[in-house]
Amino acid sequence: MTEPDVGVGPHPRPWPDDPRLDPDLLREGDRRNVVDRYRYWKVEAIVADLDARRHPFWVAIENWRHDLNIGTVVRTANAFNAAGVRIVGRRRWNRRGAMVTDRYMHIHHHPDVASLREWAVGEELPVIGIDLLPGSIPLETYPLPRRCVLLFGQEGPGLSPAAREASVDVCHITQFGSTRSINAGVAAGIAMHTWIRRWVFGQT
Repeated sequence: MTEPDVGVGPHPRPWPDDPRLDPDLLREGDRRNVVDRYRYWKVEAIVADLDARRHPFWVAIENWRHDLNIGTVVRTANAFNAAGVRIVGRRRWNRRGAMVTDRYMHIHHHPDVASLREWAVGEELPVIGIDLLPGSIPLETYPLPRRCVLLFGQEGPGLSPAAREASVDVCHITQFGSTRSINAGVAAGIAMHTWIRRWVFGQT
């Protein structure tokens, strides 16, 4: 069975007179994982357009054991147009799950949680930890700030003690089944969408 083509083929001539467009993509076609409005656009033009309307929340994730979920978190942060992603711990991370969306995101590295906390304090951004911990607050009823950092631990151990200490509050996603925890990448997507519902759609 033949896989369906993704994207668009070469642009018919004459080409549009638009400096945002990439001549190579116009000539060869655009098979990238981008929405239709960005077809044939240069990467830097897409980033500039996203920068003009990014949402004022950041996503931070700990990376002590080369967590494979980080790529998924980056891809989801791109989907919701987060201000950027902060990787805490190991600098290297598996980009496969990002599906090249990291090209369109502002990704920064912090060697440890203390560095992340220092940056957040300087930017006056409260850090909200997301983990199912004793005493944590249900995310569904928590008034997420408009400007904030959503901090996630890695798959398995969750938030490190330092990350818990750096968080002004720790929220959990309410569960109803038998599993002990939700996959870190899935949890990040739920938390980001909770922010979107509150601050884009006005749903509480």
